[in-house]
This record gives sequence, structure tokens and C-alpha cells, in this order.
Amino acid sequence: MQMGERAQLALLPEIQAIDMRLYSKEMTGISKKEGKMAFLSPPLRQALAQVLEAKEQSLLFLNRRGYAHLTLCRGCGYRFACPNCSAWLVLHHEKKRLLCHHCGYGLKCPDVCPSCQAEETLAACGPGVERIFEEVTGFLPDARVALLSSDTLTSVQKVQEMVDRIMGGEIDILIGTQVVSKGHHFPNLTLVGVVDADLGLTGGDLRASEKTYQVLQQVSGRSGRAQKKGRVFLQTFCPEHGVMKALISGDRDRFLEEEEEARRLAEMPPFGKLAALIITSHKSQEAEAVARALGQKAPFREDMTILGPAPAPLFQLGKRFRWRFLIKATKKAPLHQVIEDWLRLIKVPQTTKVHIDIDPYRFL
Repeated sequence: MQMGERAQLALLPEIQAIDMRLYSKEMTGISKKEGKMAFLSPPLRQALAQVLEAKEQSLLFLNRRGYAHLTLCRGCGYRFACPNCSAWLVLHHEKKRLLCHHCGYGLKCPDVCPSCQAEETLAACGPGVERIFEEVTGFLPDARVALLSSDTLTSVQKVQEMVDRIMGGEIDILIGTQVVSKGHHFPNLTLVGVVDADLGLTGGDLRASEKTYQVLQQVSGRSGRAQKKGRVFLQTFCPEHGVMKALISGDRDRFLEEEEEARRLAEMPPFGKLAALIITSHKSQEAEAVARALGQKAPFREDMTILGPAPAPLFQLGKRFRWRFLIKATKKAPLHQVIEDWLRLIKVPQTTKVHIDIDPYRFL
């Protein structure tokens, strides 16, 4: 079910892709001039300036908290990683801390590299919303800019205070994560810029296209919700991707049909079944041993394919080591019963856990 038009006859925003491959030289020039890597393209910068001059509001969307998702030493290559998880620590500039977004581990930002003791060699790589905030306030110093993420909107009261400021015209440019993608109506907001439209398409998530389309469609809907027509810019290195083409053309039905056909051919949900077995233990060797023991007892069936065992993409999470299987089955296959019978074939130590996830939504 979908709405064919907006409430109060508001016009749908015009959505266009900014092919970042065409602006590599300009982006390099901007980066040299400003002394830091630039992430906002010339067309998006120009649009932000135009909207600011018209006394309207803009939203920049990047679904990545913090300042940078990786901090490394340019001298020796050391990277700050979480000791509990297979994840890089995210730099939070305002808090002056490096934080793990999986388990909450954190430490104070160091002044020197802990490996080679070099000074002034630590580099922040990959932008978060805090880095975009810094870039915008650098080239639009007169703009009133606000940062919206779960790090800043920590209570219902703070959310309401921010909404009141936006509605009262106290904010010119909003920079936010997924918390701003839906549920808000700002009549004077006429421009949405998606800093990295490709972000959700990376990784091994089988539903990546579906999720990315949904998020980008929601955030695009923040633009031009009243009488003023809105614009949406998608910064992308893949303008030919089906998600981008569907958003630009507004042809949601075609996107869903193509996604449905691809899943039908691959017998993926809802035309087939998926399940994940995740084996975890505080001891790496124990998790691997249980996973390999299960692998040796894996059932062979024509209506089912079992992939694995293999280390999970997020191999360590909260001091537990993780191995996984992915089971792909036909619609009529007795998936639950097969898994139940399979797990009875080995004895799992009390210190090891086996998690069963039917039709998993995440693949970490």
C-alpha cells in the first residue's frame, strides 16, 4: 500500500544524483584549499548556499555517527580497534573519545600513537556527521547549523527542544543520521543532501537494496513538505544502481518488481527460507571447534543448502568469538525441524552458545 500523492497537495521533491566520479579534480582542489578532505561536492555546496540565501532550511543526511569511523597512524599504520569486538573505534570529536558502537568500550583520544609513540601522525578517516558539521561551518560560517544524532538527542526533552528551534527558524542547516529520516515535518525545509547514498549498499546484507531504498526514500521525503517545492541530491559513485535509478525516476513499483524477480530466481525470502546459526564463546578455539563439529554433521538435502562454517563478519563481539552457518532452504523445506535434529547430533559445551536466527535481518 502506498500514497499516490502528498498531504495538502504538496509537490513531490525533485531527486537527482550527483555522480561523484565527475568531481574528483574539484574535490581534490577544495580539499587542498581547506586543508582537509572535503566530502560535499560543488553542486551540493552551491545548493546549500542558495537555500541559505533564500532563508530556507536544508538537511544533510549521513547515517554514520561521530567524526570518523577509523583513526590510524600515518607513521606506522596502527589502527585503533576495540579490544572486545572486531571493530574500529569511532572518533567522537565533541566528547574527545574513541568509542565502540557495538559494546560501548571507549578511551580518551590520545596525543601520540600508542604503537610508535609518534606525535601529530594520527589521522581520522571516513566521515561521520561531526566531520560534515565541521566542513559546513567552514565554508558557510554564517549559517546556523545543528547536529542531530543519538549522541546529541539523548532525551525526549532534547528532541522537542531541537524541533522547536527548527520550527522557529533558528536553524538553517540540519546535519543528521537516521533519527531525522522520518516522523518530522519542517515546512521550510526545501533541500536534502545525502552525503553518501552508497553507504547502505556495501557489505554482505542480502536486503541491502531494499533497506537503502527505504531509508533514502524516507529522508528524501523531508524536503518540500509544504507549499515550496523541494530538491534532493544523492551523492553517489553508482548512479546506475537500481536503487538510485528508482529514486530519481520515482518508479517505486518497477524497483519492487525487479527486487521481487531477483529474489524469486534466487529462491530468497519470501520465495525461500533463510536461517543463520551463530556459535559464540569467550574462547576462540572452542567456538571454532563446535562450529566444525556441526559442519561435519551437517545434513545433506536437495531442498536445503548449508554454507559454512566460517568466522562471522563481526568475528568478535563483546569479548565473545563468533562463527556462523547460513542455511538456504526452499519454501516447503522443514527448516525448523532439520535444524533441531542437527543440533542434537553434537554436545555443545555450557560455555558455548548456539543462536538460531530464522530469516535473519542482519548478517554480521
